[in-house]
Amino acid sequence: MVRALTPLERVEVAATRAVAALPPAVKRRIAGEPIRRDGLELDLDTQLLLKLAERNLRPLRTLTLQESREEIRHVVRVIEGAPVPGVQTSELSVAGAEGALRARLYVPAAAAHDGESSPLVVYYHGGGWVRGDLDTHEQPCRVLARSSGARVLSVDYRLAPEHPFPAAVDDALAAFRDAVARAEELRVDPERIAVAGDSAGGHLAAVTCQLCAADGGPAPAFHLLIYPATDFSREAPSRLLFAEGFILTKEDMDWYEEQFLTSDSDRSDPRASPLLGDDLSGVAPALVVTAGFDPLRDEGEAYARRLRESGVRAILRRHPGYVHGFIHSLAVGANAREALAEMGGVLRANLAAPAFVTR
Repeated sequence: MVRALTPLERVEVAATRAVAALPPAVKRRIAGEPIRRDGLELDLDTQLLLKLAERNLRPLRTLTLQESREEIRHVVRVIEGAPVPGVQTSELSVAGAEGALRARLYVPAAAAHDGESSPLVVYYHGGGWVRGDLDTHEQPCRVLARSSGARVLSVDYRLAPEHPFPAAVDDALAAFRDAVARAEELRVDPERIAVAGDSAGGHLAAVTCQLCAADGGPAPAFHLLIYPATDFSREAPSRLLFAEGFILTKEDMDWYEEQFLTSDSDRSDPRASPLLGDDLSGVAPALVVTAGFDPLRDEGEAYARRLRESGVRAILRRHPGYVHGFIHSLAVGANAREALAEMGGVLRANLAAPAFVTR
């Protein structure tokens, strides 16, 4: 389960919450003049967070692998806010491609006492295929479970560089298939199982949908992609426009790619670059969420357009003032919580009845 805060983290959490509670005029004086780029204005709470964090953010290339993984855990613990109530959790395992994987099941209180089968969301965490785990995504999964009314199954897939591409892809697909096979045990409706993920996890959710559609077996009823990575074959304009200064940098993305991919030929593989998939017509309906000040913005939005062009019902929701990773900032203003609740509402609406999945 989630590790307790250290004394230093408790101080940092208190300071973060105190700053978040300041009046907007005071926040603006601390944050400085509004930041505008590409016709967008950075959210004030986000700008304030960047201002306070700028001295502590270190390029990933300067860290050891273990340091990079501990850094994301530390940052999330400071900004994620108090535990979201009304959700029960349990530890379990799911089948991966080469063995069991840790997983955590989130059950909203209403579903826990309901004798009916509920929807399920299989969730793949972000972290560049290299970092992140069940604990770093505890709070977003809690909010999604509570707001969607669905059970959420968070999967701890294998990470690179120890397990490079396509290990995470293989694990994501195996975990989804295992969830379908164990629907009765999990008390879920096998016809109402969605996949979701943020960043690298969004990539895994997109690829899982494509692979399921191609093989003709059980397929997700819906997929939620939160600022997903969808194209290793080229650099979209947003990768350069927001290359520095907005949490995820171009240098960091280059480092992630070096850890995850084993050769340049991997870049054109649709399992690495789902935007390049030959046929998207059979995949499940989708909600694609992007952030305005995110290097991955354009490729996420290109994927939503590609889905629509393929005849797939796809909702594109850009949060114009946000940065990559915003779903973790639950202690910094209400925006992240509201955005996640909105995503949960879309999941609730699309999983409310047995879904028709075109294959």
